[in-house]
Amino acid sequence: MLTLVAPDMTNGSGGQGGGMEETPWPAAVAPTLTGIDELDEVLPTCRACPRLVAWREEVARVKRAAFRDEEYWGRPVPGFGPRDAALAVVGLAPAAHGGNRTGRMFTGDRSGEVLYAAMYRAGLASRPDSVRPGDGLTLRSTRVTSPVHCAPPDNRPTPGERDTCRPWLAREFELLAPTLRAVLVLGGFGWQAVLPVLAAAGWRVPRPRPAFAHDAHVVLPSASEGGPLHLLGCYHVSQRNTSTGRLSPGMVEDRLRAAARVADIAE
Repeated sequence: MLTLVAPDMTNGSGGQGGGMEETPWPAAVAPTLTGIDELDEVLPTCRACPRLVAWREEVARVKRAAFRDEEYWGRPVPGFGPRDAALAVVGLAPAAHGGNRTGRMFTGDRSGEVLYAAMYRAGLASRPDSVRPGDGLTLRSTRVTSPVHCAPPDNRPTPGERDTCRPWLAREFELLAPTLRAVLVLGGFGWQAVLPVLAAAGWRVPRPRPAFAHDAHVVLPSASEGGPLHLLGCYHVSQRNTSTGRLSPGMVEDRLRAAARVADIAE
């Protein structure tokens, strides 16, 4: 049984998290969850990282001027997509005025505009944009998640915050393992974070660990009777990468199509 403790009502959150119960440390809770739906419900109650809690709630209280009339989510953002996904797309962390505002991965910011437009062209998304939950967007055999589920200051989580958050991602991949065939990782931070998670979930990661590259493609054999997992790399869809031309929309689409092919997601 999952044990919850009463929330700290003195934190001054301006988001929708006020009044919710909070979980103990992720390492104690995540392994007990029995399904993706339960994971998505419990994860937003986490308050394990004080710096991230303070930042996400401050952003939700102060808001950006363009969104001053909106109620910010202001909590950890769970993964988005079906519970039986064949492909997982792994980012870095929610954006302060994107996922931290809307409550959905890569939703409401420029990175999401690039990612979901490319997913739509690759046949993995039902529409080319992601505005807010309830906008009709669905993903085809694909789930989008991240190694850190709270928006970090300057988009830079610390290694300690990454490690504290890891049990959520580890449990997510364990639950996806029966259907998962491929993982596309956006950026080097996510790549380093996901390797130990995949090892814990039942795939053999070679030594030395494979290095991140935009065109990286590594096949990880199963440590049990399951099938292999294809691990692919792509530069992160950050505004810096897309505005400088390091990463074009076509490059993102190409990597998504390559991942969909090895995941056996029919066009």
